[in-house]
Amino acid sequence: MSIIVAKFGGTSLATAERIKRVAQRLVDYHQQGNKVVAVVSAMGKSTDDLLRLAKSVNAQPPARELDMLLATGEQVSMSIVAMAVEALGVSAVSMTGGQVGIVTSAKHNRATISEIRADRLFDILDQDKIAIVAGFQGVTVEGDITTLGRGGSDTTAVALAAAIQADICEIYTDVDGVYTADPRVVPRARKIDEISYEEMLEMAASGAGVLQMRSMEFARNYGVIVHCRSAFTNNPGTLVKEATMESAIISGIVHDSSEAKITIRSVPDQVGIAAKVFGAIAQANINIDMIVQNISEHGTTDISFTSPINDLVRLRPVLDKAIEGLGARGYLIDESIAKVSLIGAGMKSNPGVAAKMFSVLADNGVNISMISTSAIRVSVVIDGDQTELATRSLHTAFGLDSDDVFEETQLSSEELQAKMAKGR
Repeated sequence: MSIIVAKFGGTSLATAERIKRVAQRLVDYHQQGNKVVAVVSAMGKSTDDLLRLAKSVNAQPPARELDMLLATGEQVSMSIVAMAVEALGVSAVSMTGGQVGIVTSAKHNRATISEIRADRLFDILDQDKIAIVAGFQGVTVEGDITTLGRGGSDTTAVALAAAIQADICEIYTDVDGVYTADPRVVPRARKIDEISYEEMLEMAASGAGVLQMRSMEFARNYGVIVHCRSAFTNNPGTLVKEATMESAIISGIVHDSSEAKITIRSVPDQVGIAAKVFGAIAQANINIDMIVQNISEHGTTDISFTSPINDLVRLRPVLDKAIEGLGARGYLIDESIAKVSLIGAGMKSNPGVAAKMFSVLADNGVNISMISTSAIRVSVVIDGDQTELATRSLHTAFGLDSDDVFEETQLSSEELQAKMAKGR
C-alpha cells in the first residue's frame, strides 16, 4: 500500500467531463489499494475571474478580503470533485486548507506555510476514504484565511506529501512533463525523464512555469519524489528526485519574459548605498533577481537589476523616494527584455560552458546586457525580440534537440478520450 498525493490544476478541472475523469483516476488509485489525497486548484480560469470581479468594485482590494474571495475557487473544486468520486461508489471527504491543518503566516496573498497539523487527514485515510483538499490556501493561528500566491496549489500538494510522508506526489497538468525548453518556442525540445531537485529549482526560478519554485524547495528539503505528468494520458512524465548519477552537462534552457530591467543612474559611490536601495525594495516585498553595479566614475555609479513587470506599480514609488534621498540622477525601466538561462548540474565539473554560451549568442548576433551565474546555472539578459533565436540556437548548440517536432493542438472531447485510452 502506498500513500499518493495527486494535484490537479485548473485546466484538468475546467469542465464536468474533465472532473469526472479526475475522479476516475482517483478511484483507480484507491482500488489499487493506495491511500489517496487529491489537491485541487480552482476550475479553469475562475481565479482570474474572481480577481477581475474584485477589481471592478475596488481597484486595490484589501489583501485580507481578497484572500477570502480567491479561496472560494478551490473550495468549489474540492466539493465538486468529492461529489464526482462519491458517484463512482467511493467515499470522499472535501476539506479546506484550514480544515486539513495548514497553518500559515499572516502575509495575505503571499502567505508561507508554518506547519501542517495532519491528524484529521490521517483519520480520513484510515477510514479508507479519499481526501480532497483545496489547494492554494491555509489559515493563520488567528483563523484568518490566507492564500499562498500563484501556483500555490503545487506548494500545498508537496507540503502535504511531506507532512504525511507520501510515497509520491503526482502533479497533474496540461503538459506531459518537464522539457529541455519551452516546446512552443523550441519545437524540438525533449521531455526529460528524470531531473534533480537542484536543477528543477533553478529551472523554476529562471522562468519555467511547469512547477512552482516553492513546491520544489519543499520537495528538496523533505525528500518528496514529485512526478510531473499530463492529466490527459497515463503516460509517464518527469520524475523530480535526488540525483543518483552524474547529470548531463546541460539539462535544459529556460527563458523568462516577465521581468523588467531597472537602472538607477549616477548613484553616489558610498558605503551603504546599495543596502539603502535594496532595503527599501525589500520592505515593499518586491522580488529582485539579477544585480549589476558598474565601475565608479567621478564618484558615482549605475546600478542595474531585474524585477517582475507585475511589481513595477509598487516599485516605482519606492524608487522615486529612494532617488530623492540618495541624490541619484534618476532611473530607467526597460520592459522589453528577456532572461535566458542554461541549467545543468554537470556544468560544475565541465569548464567552458559559459564561454560556449556567449560564443553561440555572439555568432547569432544576440547582445548580452547582464550576466548572472550559480554552480548549475548561467543566465543572461538580452533583447526580448531575440528570445526565440537565442533559445533555439543554444538548444541546438548544446545537443538538446529531439528528432520529433512538438505541435501544440487543441484536442476535442473525443480526441482527449482517445488519447486517454491510448495512454492506458
